[in-house]
Amino acid sequence: MSTPVPLARPLLAWYRRHRRELPWRGVGDPYQIWVSEIMLQQTQVETVRPYFERWLRRFPTVQALAAAPLQDVLALWEGLGYYSRARNLHRAAQTVAAEHGGQLPRTVAGLRELPGIGPYTAAAIASIAFGVDAAVVDGNVKRVLARVFNYAGDVKTPRGERDLQALAGSLLPAGRAGDYNQALMDLGATVCTPRGPACPLCPLGERCEARRLGLQLQRPVARRRAPLPHHLLAVAVVHKRGQVLLVQRPEKELLGGLWAFPAVRLEPGAEPRAALAAALRAEYGLTITVGAPAAEVRHAYTQFRVTARAFACAWQAGRLPSPGPEVRVKWARITALPDYPMGKVDRRIAQSLRP
Repeated sequence: MSTPVPLARPLLAWYRRHRRELPWRGVGDPYQIWVSEIMLQQTQVETVRPYFERWLRRFPTVQALAAAPLQDVLALWEGLGYYSRARNLHRAAQTVAAEHGGQLPRTVAGLRELPGIGPYTAAAIASIAFGVDAAVVDGNVKRVLARVFNYAGDVKTPRGERDLQALAGSLLPAGRAGDYNQALMDLGATVCTPRGPACPLCPLGERCEARRLGLQLQRPVARRRAPLPHHLLAVAVVHKRGQVLLVQRPEKELLGGLWAFPAVRLEPGAEPRAALAAALRAEYGLTITVGAPAAEVRHAYTQFRVTARAFACAWQAGRLPSPGPEVRVKWARITALPDYPMGKVDRRIAQSLRP
């Protein structure tokens, strides 16, 4: 890796001319900056924009978010994915409202104590909202720095993370961290892109070691990804007099707090109808008739893929158990399903149903 050289002057000059116009920029409201940074975790800007605008109409302040029921929060978040972000944002808002007088902590250390705020998010909020000299290192920043300084290590290893964090910190212009961090992120998102970097347009092109060596597309070094495991699910859409059975997922599990149709993960060779009938009897004390396939949905999560095959089922006998602290189960009118926050797989199944 080449010796660090200052980047701030050309980068900030470029940012003044080419910065992206985003609804959370220039607002001066730490709450809005915080919400935007949480939404932007692992999510593209254009996906976030309408969610952010709807969010502020419904929860314009920390206090409004803290006072809202979690189900309302999850419903507004639906489709944005990574639902632990919404749950943590809600919990953190309650903490800020109750313990900090509705004001976000102004330091990286103080922000790190809130649920859902890690090193990157704390540095981003502190630098943009409060002018703290803290370096932000996200995927875009890693790519820019790895190319400019021809960093040949794996940026996703602990050592790579430490090296680039130290490098980013050494380059930070005192008193300008907010704009500088956003400039680096914008450069990575719009010019120094993963597969087609526009090197002639880059304000750091003359300083870029990877470009000089013709290694732009080899930096950052990418690890080979293992194929994602594939799971087959059988899903029961159990009908009872215009209603269907829904289960609320435990909050600590994937898609926690969302509503879903009862499902079982099938082992190789398992017969889906028999598996569903047995599961509904064992878990909820219901006797059902499993009918024809109703829908098939494929979806990829971060660490695995699923194929969910939904079956139209009819309730025959049995009463639902009393709701417990971990799992809630209920009959819901088909026409009311839009009111229940769901993950993408269950929402697509719900949309296939007719009252």
